[in-house]
Amino acid sequence: MRRFFLAFLVLTFTFPAIAQAKHPFTFEDMMKLRRVGEPEVSPDGKWVIFSVVDVDLEANTKTPHIWIVPLGATQESGNQKKSGVPHVSPPWGDVGGTERVLIPDQDGDRPRWAPDGKRFAFLSTKEGGSQVWIADFDGAAGAVTAVHKLTSIATEAAGELWSPDGKNVLFTSDVYLECDGAPANEDTCNGRKLEAPRKSQMKALIFDRLLYRHWNAYKEGKRSHIFVVAAITESGPRTYDQLRAIPRDLTPGDYDSPVFSLGGQDNYAFSPDGQEICYTSNHDKNEATSTDNDLWTVPVSVGAGDSPAQVLAKTKNITADNPASDSTPLYSPDGRYIAYRAQQRPGYESDRFRLMLYDRNTGEKKDLTQSFDHWVGSFVWAPDSKTIYFSAEHLRHSLIYAVGTTPVPGTANPIEYPRRALVGGFDDNVTVMPDGKNLIFTRMSLKAPIEVYAADATVDGCPARTGNVDPGKEDCSLSKDWALTHTNDKLLSQISMSEGEPFSFTGAHGDWVEGTLVKPPNFDATKKYPVKFLIHGGPQGAWGDDWSYRWNPELFAANGYVVIMINFHGSTGYGQKFIDAINGDWGGAPFEDLMKGLDYAEEHYPFIDKQRECALGASYGGYMANWILGHTDRFKCVVSHDGMFNPFSAWGTTEELWFNNWEFQGTPYTNHDMYNKWSPRNSSKNFKTPTLVVHGQRDYRLDVSEGFQLFTTLQVMGVPSKMLYFPDEGHWVLKPQNSRLWYKTVNDWVDQWTK
Repeated sequence: MRRFFLAFLVLTFTFPAIAQAKHPFTFEDMMKLRRVGEPEVSPDGKWVIFSVVDVDLEANTKTPHIWIVPLGATQESGNQKKSGVPHVSPPWGDVGGTERVLIPDQDGDRPRWAPDGKRFAFLSTKEGGSQVWIADFDGAAGAVTAVHKLTSIATEAAGELWSPDGKNVLFTSDVYLECDGAPANEDTCNGRKLEAPRKSQMKALIFDRLLYRHWNAYKEGKRSHIFVVAAITESGPRTYDQLRAIPRDLTPGDYDSPVFSLGGQDNYAFSPDGQEICYTSNHDKNEATSTDNDLWTVPVSVGAGDSPAQVLAKTKNITADNPASDSTPLYSPDGRYIAYRAQQRPGYESDRFRLMLYDRNTGEKKDLTQSFDHWVGSFVWAPDSKTIYFSAEHLRHSLIYAVGTTPVPGTANPIEYPRRALVGGFDDNVTVMPDGKNLIFTRMSLKAPIEVYAADATVDGCPARTGNVDPGKEDCSLSKDWALTHTNDKLLSQISMSEGEPFSFTGAHGDWVEGTLVKPPNFDATKKYPVKFLIHGGPQGAWGDDWSYRWNPELFAANGYVVIMINFHGSTGYGQKFIDAINGDWGGAPFEDLMKGLDYAEEHYPFIDKQRECALGASYGGYMANWILGHTDRFKCVVSHDGMFNPFSAWGTTEELWFNNWEFQGTPYTNHDMYNKWSPRNSSKNFKTPTLVVHGQRDYRLDVSEGFQLFTTLQVMGVPSKMLYFPDEGHWVLKPQNSRLWYKTVNDWVDQWTK
């Protein structure tokens, strides 16, 4: 809720109250915003804990802390006071403003409750590298009474998770394959391997397979493994150091278990009895060309006294029949099922994510979303094991849906499961209250970063057999929702921002295409404004009503620009056919959509100055910026960040080869013509538009050589150009001061050519 504050000025006279003036959004404002993480509900349903990242721009740091908000707010109903946690409309009162830091003197991230609610695990770098810590929690006072370090593993710990029986804590660590089953202590072996390069004058690496580097780091012979350590439940004279057990490796071997992930739902889970874990791993010989991630199970009891070979012998692949990706397993509370996300086409990372159900007793698999033409995102089981709640993109939004695990009577080919939309907005990180009556989730928009919200889970919602709210059901309604946290309200109330205005037009293939327009602060419809034309990456991504710190439309608009964004063919949220349309057509339909979308905006919004427009894009957006350079002169400037310039060299220097192989329908050796057809390099003789090139040295998705090739070409051809090079960034610019330089350089470049 946006609030207006009243200021009173008292000198010798009393002046009337006036609303505090708002100012345009600045980079410094953005760095002051608190970054809220994934919420976790306490087992008794009285508290939500979550992490909040604070940015110190001058120190160039990002530091997470553990925060908490109570759910037992008191509210008035007629003449009666109701305390506790009501679950009927109206729901909880506005508890905004009651959130607070729980552990102020220590960094903390990813809090996870113990089953008894008397403690929680979290990650902290207080004593060096990332380790798992345990906090003792007083539920009555809502306070931490003590913290204890649980792990001291040389290769650091991440992704911790408490077993449902309370006996163990799981965590992940990137360990050296050479140390698997080492006769001496494995952790000592890993510590020596880590220390050796620091002492050596030689920095050389030797590779004997692909995927030797990934995203922004070289693998250096390490594999991601899952460990389990006995949870500390004793108290008394002995210290936690004395009680600490030795972690056991549940996933030894020359495989990443779990697989690499940039975030989102965990790729591993405990069974309800705590005796088994299910995890995602890819055992294909050439991982660089494979998306065949499978789900594996292993007993938690393995590891103590077992060799790596003996442990692997006790694992079971439960999705070997699917040659495409299976991921994010989650056991049903009753233990009967494992729900997970699956794709059907091997090698295609942007195939539709379906919600699957694996019966642990029979091995039968069911697709709960056969007719649902959108990607299933994060999901959670209802406590009764009869319903699953999940998020999914729909047009410019992300909704929360519910699907039952029992088929609709009489349906077949495909079998239908009861499905309804419950909550609208851009929502994710869905969890559910212990009694199953309310959902807890995160929400963001173009005008505000993530906060924690709640909604009633018991409403009928709107039927959504295909992902859309079904026609003819206009009398249905989504659930009422309300904010649980307001961590950034005060700062945002002082900033002037505009809502994103959707528009639509007929694009390539005669299809309906959607765009968004953002106006600058203090907008005056009688004036003419220059345009920043943003092009999203992916290419299977989308511009939604969501928040970004790296490409923020509100910040781009703040200094007097209209911002235009088009969800061209290939964008998510519009059905799988629309996504697939970009395969093998990178410079075709998407380019047509972008030009037609800009044409439409120029025609229908008279305040746009079509003589002062600049195109900006990163990743695939950078590719399209490069393509634009050779195919139109309508823009006054271009910004190309981490873009593909030469598909041939990009194929040879990327890490995830499956992506290029799918998008260009083969390798450069098997489909030379496709790589040649969509190469921006081939139209470089047409380059005239002033261009800013941005690239990071540690970008292994699109190697920095792509940026260097583009910049060299522009310079040799005499095109006004500049390059911003980051030796310490990857595909994304993440460090606060680097981000400040990025925004300043980009905005200055656009100003130079459009103002």
